[in-house]
Amino acid sequence: MTVDDKLIDKLAKLSSLEIEESKKEVLKSELADIINFVENLNEIDVSNIEATFNTVEGGTPLREDVSTQDLELSKHILANAPKSEDNYFIVPKIIE
Repeated sequence: MTVDDKLIDKLAKLSSLEIEESKKEVLKSELADIINFVENLNEIDVSNIEATFNTVEGGTPLREDVSTQDLELSKHILANAPKSEDNYFIVPKIIE
């Protein structure tokens, strides 16, 4: 993968960050180093290596998924929201 100005501009837009022109070259170099490191990791054969830990073994405690409705709690949460209307949160539009 090539890190160029087009990619930096796309990442800046996706992350809603403003990247100064003077810092783009340093950022391109750092991102290229990170990508090269990850590509090196992808070349390592780990098919014969057993996992050293597993979060599922040993029993993940499960609970019943029981739906409850607490209107007082809902009213309390909505009362602390910056904006709400008809028991819904009002949020700013984020997709152009």
